[in-house]
Amino acid sequence: MPIHWAYLIVFVLILAVCTYLFYPRVESFFIYFPQSNFDFHPEEFRLQYKEAFFDTEDDELLHGWFFPGEKDSPVILHFHGNAGNISHRLDLVQSFLRKRFSVFLFDYRGFGKSSGRPSETGLYRDGIAAWAYLVEKEKIAPERLVLHGHSIGAAVAIEVALQKKVRGLVIESAFTSTKDMAKTLALFALISPVVPAHYNNLEKIRRVPFPMLIIHGERDEIVPFSMGQKLFETATDHKSFYPVKDAGHNDVLIVGGEKYFEAFAEFARNAKMPGN
Repeated sequence: MPIHWAYLIVFVLILAVCTYLFYPRVESFFIYFPQSNFDFHPEEFRLQYKEAFFDTEDDELLHGWFFPGEKDSPVILHFHGNAGNISHRLDLVQSFLRKRFSVFLFDYRGFGKSSGRPSETGLYRDGIAAWAYLVEKEKIAPERLVLHGHSIGAAVAIEVALQKKVRGLVIESAFTSTKDMAKTLALFALISPVVPAHYNNLEKIRRVPFPMLIIHGERDEIVPFSMGQKLFETATDHKSFYPVKDAGHNDVLIVGGEKYFEAFAEFARNAKMPGN
């Protein structure tokens, strides 16, 4: 074997080992941007709400706000993105309340007033705990729950939809996996072949049994629009795709405006659990 090939093989092996050992920490550093302090409060928006504290199965204490809407209307369980906290999602609440929906915002571990540190497994547990809070503490029937996940929150929403009964699933600005995202970033493109496929939405979405609405901004500068299209193509029956022209990653609801909320509301009202 030529010596330069031997060097290449050794380099690849070292790269693979380093990726296996250190990439999870590096990935977490680039994924999670939690904020503890609240920049806004429901009172500033004159919103009626109930403060919620609830436990996860691994004993983290999570915090959320429940905003009651019209009785027996759909309830939106929102899973926010990887930065900030629930205080930055109150404009979303206002618009859903105008549609007479109830809304539950909560913070993942390490965000806002929630304890712990974020991780993929941890966020999934947080999502399950939020579902359990609404069903067990607020006595909301699963057939009223519409999961709404934005960006990394879409991965949490998909996981909850695989484990629990819900009315429907809405994912917005979702990526296919962190491995695919690594391919789009110059910093990680070289090692992407040996990067693990965390938050593997593409593999999971085909197994979601509930009605699904996939929303994506056509000018998403973070998660390529093509990923939203691929998720839609991979999903099974009872699915819809709603592209938002001129929208980026974090301004879909702003650019989409009233048409966005009408499309969302129509889906939420008409979605039905299998067998109902």
